[in-house]
Amino acid sequence: MTATLTYRDKIAVLDLGDDENRFSPDWLDTVDRLLDEAQQNAHALVTTATGKFYSNGLDLEWLTAHGDRAQWYVGRVQALFSRILTFPLPTVAAVVGHAFGAGAMLGIAHDYRVMRADRGYYCFPEVDIHIPFTPGMAALIQAKLTPQTAVTAMTTGHRYGGLEAEAAGLVDRTAGEGTVLDAAVELVTPLVGKDPGTLGVIKSTMFATVVESLAQGRA
Repeated sequence: MTATLTYRDKIAVLDLGDDENRFSPDWLDTVDRLLDEAQQNAHALVTTATGKFYSNGLDLEWLTAHGDRAQWYVGRVQALFSRILTFPLPTVAAVVGHAFGAGAMLGIAHDYRVMRADRGYYCFPEVDIHIPFTPGMAALIQAKLTPQTAVTAMTTGHRYGGLEAEAAGLVDRTAGEGTVLDAAVELVTPLVGKDPGTLGVIKSTMFATVVESLAQGRA
């Protein structure tokens, strides 16, 4: 299953898919199109997934086969981060399963995160897979985490379970099996109705240096 969009009243629910939900170029195209639709029709955005992964991040298989397009590809991924970071609607990531690497970064780019309490890991494994963070990726993570949490998360590859992720500030709430999406919708419902133009400008101002860093190096 590829990414799909449904609605709960005026809240758009973007399901990233039912496999590892890696960021293939086709997947990125689909998500961009669905974000266009959500931005036009909804008052808030929740992203989630179906299965054991929220997202496993970069499509390393595609990247290995298309090394000559690496800069273009990373630029596309970072453009997605920037778009979610400054999205002109309230956003919540409903992290129903594992969020690794760029998948964890996608979650961090949302305004809020709700994670399953009893299963799944939130992890930045780059130090262990020998893929240094780009300046934009580092800036994104550091903008959302306390300095000490960022040090631990980024330099050790620690795998945070839900309750530990909540205690460390990687996620805002935890919920039980089968209730993560409902909890995310509950969290964002009071925020419905904010003016998109104003909200988008506020987020773009708040995270201007991150957006600038994410834009650097795009082909």
